Amino acid sequence: MKVVSREELAGILAGKHTDLSFRETLFEDMDLSGFHFPGVDLTLCSFRNVCLNGADFSGAVVENALFDGCPLRGAVFRDASMRTASLRYCDMTGCDIRGADLFGAVLEHARLDGIVSDERTQWFRMHCPEKGAILGYKKCVNDRLVQLLIPADAKRTSATLPSCRCSKAKVLTIKSFDSSLEFDEAWSLVDENFVYRRGDWAEVKDFNEDRWMDSTTGIHFWMTREEAIAY
Repeated sequence: MKVVSREELAGILAGKHTDLSFRETLFEDMDLSGFHFPGVDLTLCSFRNVCLNGADFSGAVVENALFDGCPLRGAVFRDASMRTASLRYCDMTGCDIRGADLFGAVLEHARLDGIVSDERTQWFRMHCPEKGAILGYKKCVNDRLVQLLIPADAKRTSATLPSCRCSKAKVLTIKSFDSSLEFDEAWSLVDENFVYRRGDWAEVKDFNEDRWMDSTTGIHFWMTREEAIAY
């Protein structure tokens, strides 16, 4: 991984070059507050102990970049590709993510007060409907597909991926992928002791309501059969 100093970075950015790329570069122990990275390729970069308050990443590519713990107050990510970027514990208060793509971005324990998004922002809002009863699908051991009824009073959430979680659901059907076979029960791929039985309710008492915690307690499900099968 390349290493770039603050002085080197400032000089390169001041040159106003187009199509700049810092792919797989390490930025460490520096203050880059207010720096402008418009349209810059920062794929797979690592920001370690870097202050980025007010930095402008408009149109930049920060895919799979590591920002964990970095201050990002008021940073601008308008129209940026933030796919699979890691933003754990970042203070993103007041960030502008209008038009940004956050597919797979990790926002666990990030501070998101006052964050600004719009209808073009992708994968920041809930993937599943927030209200009402819905159907969900779950892939289980031995390629058994479970169809779930998530009731209106069930808690449900999603992060930045198509996968969702809920607190309870009723098992409607358990079938093979091609629907040619039906079963009475199916076992979870993650917890071998968690069994789904046709006609029964499944419930998780310690459901974690933090939507940004993806791999945590809850009944994980998908909104379509195709998504569940592809898992």
